[in-house]
Parts: sequence; C-alpha cells; structure tokens
Amino acid sequence: MPAHKDVNKVVLAYSGGLDTSVILKWLQVEYDCEVVTFTADLGQGEELEPARRKAERAGIKEIYIEDLREEFVRDFVFPMFRANAVYEGLYLLGTSIARPLIAKRLVEIAAETGTDAIAHGATGKGNDQVRFELNAYALNPDIRVIAPWREWDLNSRAKLIDWAEKHQIEIPKDKRGEAPFSVDANLLHTSSEGKVLEDPADEAPDYVYQRTVDPEDAPDKAETIEVGFEKGDAVSVNGEALSPAALLTKLNELGRKHGVGRLDLVENRFVGMKSRGVYETPGGTILLAAHRGIEQITLDRGAAHLKDELMPRYAELIYNGFWFAPEREMLQAAIDKSQEHVSGTARIKLYKGSANVVGRSSEKSLYSMAHVTFEEDAVYDQKDAEGFIKLNALRLKLAARRNVKAK
Repeated sequence: MPAHKDVNKVVLAYSGGLDTSVILKWLQVEYDCEVVTFTADLGQGEELEPARRKAERAGIKEIYIEDLREEFVRDFVFPMFRANAVYEGLYLLGTSIARPLIAKRLVEIAAETGTDAIAHGATGKGNDQVRFELNAYALNPDIRVIAPWREWDLNSRAKLIDWAEKHQIEIPKDKRGEAPFSVDANLLHTSSEGKVLEDPADEAPDYVYQRTVDPEDAPDKAETIEVGFEKGDAVSVNGEALSPAALLTKLNELGRKHGVGRLDLVENRFVGMKSRGVYETPGGTILLAAHRGIEQITLDRGAAHLKDELMPRYAELIYNGFWFAPEREMLQAAIDKSQEHVSGTARIKLYKGSANVVGRSSEKSLYSMAHVTFEEDAVYDQKDAEGFIKLNALRLKLAARRNVKAK
C-alpha cells in the first residue's frame, strides 16, 4: 500500500499491547505520518508507564496518558445506572460505556494537536469499531477515522507477530503464539472473549475469571453492606462518603470477595453475528441491586414502570454506540428527572455470588405502613376497592357478553 500523503498526523488509541503496537508502526510505515498516542486509565488495573516507554522507543513525541477513572464513573457509568441499563436482560454494558469516553478524548486530542485523523485497534467483526466511530462523528462530523483492521491483510495473530518481528516491534511474551482468549477491562467490568470461549456449549475454564473468586470458594458467612444514594447516584458505602471511582472500587472489592457479578452470555452484536462472552461486574451488580432497592420506595408506580419500558431502548443505544445521539440524551433527561427523589440507603446481603436487597430506607419514601398494614387502620376504606374493581371490570364484562353471544 502506498503512503497516504493526505494524512500527516494521527491520534491513536494506544494500549501498548501487540495490536496497537503493530498499528502504531503500521501507521508510520503505510501512512508515512506522525503519530500521537493516547492511553486512558479507566481502571483496567494495569501499569500504564510501559505504554509510555514503548511509545517513546517508537519515536513518539506527543504521548497522552490520562487518568479518566473519576470522569468515567461520574459522567458515564453513573448516568447509565440511573436507568438500570441492562442489554438483553443480563449484560451491564461494561465495555460499551467506556467507548464514548475514549472517542471523546480522541476527538479532543486531535483538535489540541492539530491532527488529520484518529485511529483505533477495533476489528472489523466487532461492536467497538462502530462505537468508536459513531461517537467520534457525533462530536466532530469532519473527523477522519483510520481502522487498520479494515485495511490491512494482517488478519491473524500469527501474521501480526510476523509483521511485528520484521519491523522489530517488542512483542509481549504472553502474546507469542495463540492467546487463549481476549480480555478488555475497566473499573466497571472485565470482558473475556474468543478462543477457549468460542464454543458456547463448553463451560468457561476457571482461569478465565480474573475479577471474582469462584462463588463456591467464597466465604461461608454472608456480609451485609449499606449503599447510600443521592438523586440516583451512589455516594457512600457503609456510611463512608466516597468519590464515584473510589465507591465503585470499594464495591468491586466487596463483590470480588463474595463471587458476585459473573455472567456467561451469548449476545447479539450490532454488526449482526452472535458472540459468547464471559463478564465480571462485581461492583456494578451490587450497585444495580442497591439502586433498584431505593427506587422501589421512592419512585411513583407510573414513573417506575415507564422507566422500565424505556430501559431496553436506552441500553441498546449504549450497546450500539449512540451515547452522544439525540435520542439517548433525550432519554437521559427523562431518566434524570425521575431520580430527583431517589435518595436513601439500601442494605445488600452478599453471599456466594448473590447480591440481594434486604432493607431500604429513605426520607423521600412513598411507602406508607399506615396504608399497607394488615391491622386496623384509619386511612384506607376497603369498601372503596369495590367501585374500583367494578369500573376496571366493565370492559371485560362487555367483551365477555359479546363473546357469549357470538357463540
């Protein structure tokens, strides 16, 4: 492929792993351009300085390494959890929700450094290419995106390694040969796909799980914790006020200990195929249970049911890469309005893989013991239910009479 003379400078989403190390050199060779690297700390639990050193050895002059954990949880994870967003009934969207933040910073760094394009390492088979690019175009309609996996012929791990060796690229020792599976991680979750997980009939090996202990090996004694909320966002654990990232980190530690948050899922990718993934979302699983617990006593029935109707659509928008789309922002406004009184404390019992609500309290509670008691009360006239039932039964009676006549 001849060099692309129309591209002088590119911002690359760079992890320092095999794929993006090859992409960095490939951009220098095939596009004959200057590369700016951007590495985001989203809480993946890896040392990021090696990425800086690798970029320096590759001759990169502008290197961005940023700690985005607080922004990630505050501006992306928490708004999503206000909606109780779950894709296809199970998936807490850990990978999906990280992509718009990365795309946002790629576009911003491109503007700061005067680059012609941005580049990413997502393959042509997956969802991430869609997420990165849709979110980037929503923020800058004129941005140019380079997706090497859709351009080159390095379509296997072996070809990548051969190309890397020919160009004297440092190859991580654990990447020589066939990697057992692919891992994506951030503060919300760990996602594992491919290789040993490709056949959905086979149980995932124990070594796939990295963020949680096996529920069978978790403590035999349950642990009860308290999560405090203000206007739909978690603000404390066991009475200790914490920042968004610190709070999710704390919940991850508690969930890990008790084997909470494991999921083996075959999902429908936006690009059309089905894929099998193993996810671990310990803190997020606790957070979802706690948030729903507070909503149970603070949300009006109509608002709660409408939220549950909107949620699948909202979750699908995030999964498909439409975080910055007008319809997601419109839904977010409605969801955030519903959270005005979602404040209080939820008690969660953690035990061998489960996170169950065992208590909830709030000064904004709509729960009235005076109305629901089985004992004598002075606020509810049970005779009122007769008219309520008759009015609701009217249309059913009319339909039943018609059906009898039709027979």
